[in-house]
Amino acid sequence: MTKLAVWISACRLRTLPLSISGAIVGSGIAYSRDFFDGDIFAFTILTTLSFQILSNLANDYGDGVKGTDNEHRIGPERALQSGNISPKQMRKAIILNVIVCLLLVVSLIYTAFGAEQFLTSMVFVILGVLAIVAAIKYTVGASAYGYKALGDVMVFLFFGWLSVLGTYFLYSKQIDFLMLLPASSIGLLSAGVLNLNNMRDIESDKLSNKHTLAGYLGSKIAKSYHQLLVLVSMILIVIYSFLLANSSMYFVFISFVPLFLHLNVIRKIKTPIGYDPQLKVLALSTVALALLFCASLL
Repeated sequence: MTKLAVWISACRLRTLPLSISGAIVGSGIAYSRDFFDGDIFAFTILTTLSFQILSNLANDYGDGVKGTDNEHRIGPERALQSGNISPKQMRKAIILNVIVCLLLVVSLIYTAFGAEQFLTSMVFVILGVLAIVAAIKYTVGASAYGYKALGDVMVFLFFGWLSVLGTYFLYSKQIDFLMLLPASSIGLLSAGVLNLNNMRDIESDKLSNKHTLAGYLGSKIAKSYHQLLVLVSMILIVIYSFLLANSSMYFVFISFVPLFLHLNVIRKIKTPIGYDPQLKVLALSTVALALLFCASLL
C-alpha cells in the first residue's frame, strides 16, 4: 500500500457520507423555504467533511497510542495499529487538519453573515471551535469522552441538532424548533452507527479499559437499544411529515425499507463480527433518508 493510500484509508472515506446527512437535511429545508445559497452550501459541506476527517484521524491516534486498536479488535486495521503511520506523523496531520477546519469555519461564517452580524458570527466561531475540540477529544487524552460512554450523546448533539439546526440558521438566520424532529432523527441514526461500532468492539474495548454505552449495557441490551434508536428516528420523521401536512412528504417513507431490513439483520446477528458490514448499511441508509427527505420537500 502506497503512503497516499494509507492516508486515504486513515481518513475513513466510508464515514464521510453519513457526516453530511444533517447538512443535507438543513439545506433541503432552507431550499424549500427560499433561503438557499450555493456558496453557503459548498462551505457547509466542506466544513462538515473536514470535521469528520479530523475526528477520524484523532480517533486513529487516540485509540492507537492507548493500545485500544490491537490484535483483538474486529474491523479494518487502523493506520497507527498497522505501523504505516507513526504517532508523530499523525499528530502533524491532526494539526494541519485543525488549521483547515478553522479556515473553512471562518470562510463559512463570513459567507453566511458577512461583517455586519458580529455577535452571531462569534457564536458560530465558538460552535466551530467546540466541534473541533469534540472531534479530537473523543479518544485523545486522559479525559477522552469516548472512553466514558458519552460518545452516543455527543454524536446525537453534533450530527443531529447542531448539524441540522445550525445549517438551517446559516441560510435563514432563523430558528425553527419543529426541525428538532428531523434533526433528532438524523442524530439517532448517527448514534446508531456508533453503537454498531461499539457492539462490534465490545470485547476488545473491555480488554483495553474503554468504556462505551454498549459495553455498559451488554450485548443483548445494546442490541435492543440499537433497535430503539432506529425505530424512534423513523417515528420522528413520520410525526414531522404529518405536522407539515404535505402529502409529498410521505415519499420519504421509502427510506424506511432499508432501515427495516437492517433491523431484521441486526436481530439475527450472533457474533460481534456480524455488526461490521452493517456499519456501512446504516450509514448509507441515513444518507438515503436525508436525500429522500429533501426530495419530498421539493
